[in-house]
Amino acid sequence: MKTSHSFIKSLTVIAFLTLMTSAITSDEVISKEGNATVVNTTSLTKDIIGYQSPTPVKIYIEKNKVSKITPLRNKETPKYFQQAKKVLGKFEGKTISKASKMKVDGVTGATMSSDALVKNVKAGLEYYQSQKK
Repeated sequence: MKTSHSFIKSLTVIAFLTLMTSAITSDEVISKEGNATVVNTTSLTKDIIGYQSPTPVKIYIEKNKVSKITPLRNKETPKYFQQAKKVLGKFEGKTISKASKMKVDGVTGATMSSDALVKNVKAGLEYYQSQKK
């Protein structure tokens, strides 16, 4: 009887701690990976659609500059998306402020996908700036 009471008490403590930790969850959009702050636009930009699907990205930020942008899982046509993601490189190395204001042209033949990627990046950078203040 004493062991089952201790077991129930332990489960109650674990349940309470789990509940408290989930209540203090970190922002699902912004996280840290090594020295980089990472902005994941998956939940931010569900309404930004390329040719066939949302085109979320991860934006890596180090020392107030975009260090890397990687496209995340999507349902775009691979052949065209390969071309579209070339626009992401145009943001790399730019300060957050400069990258946010850049005008980036879409890629011919993959205009909808590349335009969606640019919108994703800009939305992610805007969100990052709003959280930084």
